[in-house]
Amino acid sequence: MTAALQLPSLLDEKQDWTVDDLASLPKDLRYELIDGRLILPSPTMLHQELCWELVRMLLPNCPPGYKPVIDLSLEVDRRNEPRPDVVVLRKEYRRRTPAPVDGALLVLEVVSPTSRVRDMNAKWKVYAANRVTTYLLVDPLFEDGVVLTEYRLGENGQYETITSTSKVFATDVPYPISIDVPALTALRDEEDDQAPDNS
Repeated sequence: MTAALQLPSLLDEKQDWTVDDLASLPKDLRYELIDGRLILPSPTMLHQELCWELVRMLLPNCPPGYKPVIDLSLEVDRRNEPRPDVVVLRKEYRRRTPAPVDGALLVLEVVSPTSRVRDMNAKWKVYAANRVTTYLLVDPLFEDGVVLTEYRLGENGQYETITSTSKVFATDVPYPISIDVPALTALRDEEDDQAPDNS
């Protein structure tokens, strides 16, 4: 029996995963491990388009030795291996997966209908506990437009909300960044191509 055929029964049987258990999964499977829970994300094309645009916006002024990338697993602990939508990571880890979380300068998540609770709670706690100083959350689900929220790690080890905006976002922390949030809204609101009518 192939690994793909065995996977559903494996997922049904196992409730609490560790990184050691991940070795039993198919090598090309996309997954996240959050608090021992295995998650198999399946992003939409729009989600990926937003991520690529965000990488493009994070690239200018990126400090030497760092680069923004999408969809890369981070090595945290036995029960956590998150896969942020975008991470600005030390280049020395460009050939490693998962990459050590201590190489992350910032993480960015794009909210989807199935990830809101995870992005706002479980992953938030994992990133804060591992001293990722900047966490950006991009939420395209608001009817009026995409909203970007910036969180920074406070002295108490918890994230504090710095700003939340649907306008152009600019900051100097952890490096000079400008994100054109209205452009993300325009991308989100583009008309979907319709299949040609062959009647």
